[in-house]
Amino acid sequence: MLFHFLYPLAKYHTVFNVFQYITFRTIYATVTALVISFVIGPYLIRRLKVMQVGEVIRDDGPPTHKLKAGTPTMGGAIILTAVIGSVALWTNLKNHYVWLLSFVTLGMGAIGFIDDYRKVILKDPKGLSAGWKFLAQTVVALAAAILLYISEFDTAITIPFFKGVYIDLGIGYIPFAALVITGASNAVNLTDGLDGLAIGPVLIASATYMLFAYITGHVKIANYLQIMYVSGVGELAVFAGAMVGASMGFLWFNAYPAQVFMGDIGALSLGGGLGTLAILTKNEILLLLVGGVFVVETLSVICQVVSFKLTGRRIFAMAPIHHHFELKGWAEPKIIVRFWIISIILALVAISTLKLR
Repeated sequence: MLFHFLYPLAKYHTVFNVFQYITFRTIYATVTALVISFVIGPYLIRRLKVMQVGEVIRDDGPPTHKLKAGTPTMGGAIILTAVIGSVALWTNLKNHYVWLLSFVTLGMGAIGFIDDYRKVILKDPKGLSAGWKFLAQTVVALAAAILLYISEFDTAITIPFFKGVYIDLGIGYIPFAALVITGASNAVNLTDGLDGLAIGPVLIASATYMLFAYITGHVKIANYLQIMYVSGVGELAVFAGAMVGASMGFLWFNAYPAQVFMGDIGALSLGGGLGTLAILTKNEILLLLVGGVFVVETLSVICQVVSFKLTGRRIFAMAPIHHHFELKGWAEPKIIVRFWIISIILALVAISTLKLR
């Protein structure tokens, strides 16, 4: 809104020219989301405590997690409010990519809200069944993919480390894009098991895709780096900046020992947002590297289930893999920080592929 209200005033005073620059609006979208988180965070946490919206701890989880029972959850509402509020203020709302990304983020958030509501309000420990949850996620992801396809979005995917190598999937891009979005949403959800464990890598991945969005939408930089240029996608740097700011704000309350958990409302929406950013910036394959921690967490669950069903044996002491390290005696803060460090390294490697082609 600020862009639409204030930039036209540039014809009266040059100071308003700054609102045309994506970099300027990205910085202040980040700051705004952070401030919103700080403002509404304490209030929402108090309300959740009054409403007794506390985390339900699984009986088969690590014994140390019993102490976390009753910690307010559904804190992802802080993140969603901060992101959407900041995006509404600082983005160009005529950009259809902004609306598409908002649709996926809010859609996945709504699914997460229903799941959390059933668990903590209706006291149904299973929440939304896995089948219904996956179906709802697929519907949101497919809707976004179909909208992209009919808008004649480029259906080619780029291959990291290779210059000028593209694979055009044609109509096959629809299920591919839906898979990326749904997979990312679930991967972040699986990672959300320790205080600050998921939000740290989300913050790092959001910052990485903030850079990708800017350079992909800047014709001169894209041509210089010989990467695919997508007109208008640079505006998503502002959206990604809002995700960075909201993640930092939430981490303030979610850092060990956590005052609040994000719940599915936060994990599903953030994962879906990251998957959509990967699609729109034409860095779909790189999401496997940028979100490497999420990938490993997901693979650990898959391997554990497959191994147990086929052989009756477990590969890990417990899955996802962060619980394995817990049961091996690693302190929770050590696991969290080490996973953050790995995320930073993977993000730097992903950024290096812009030149290593």
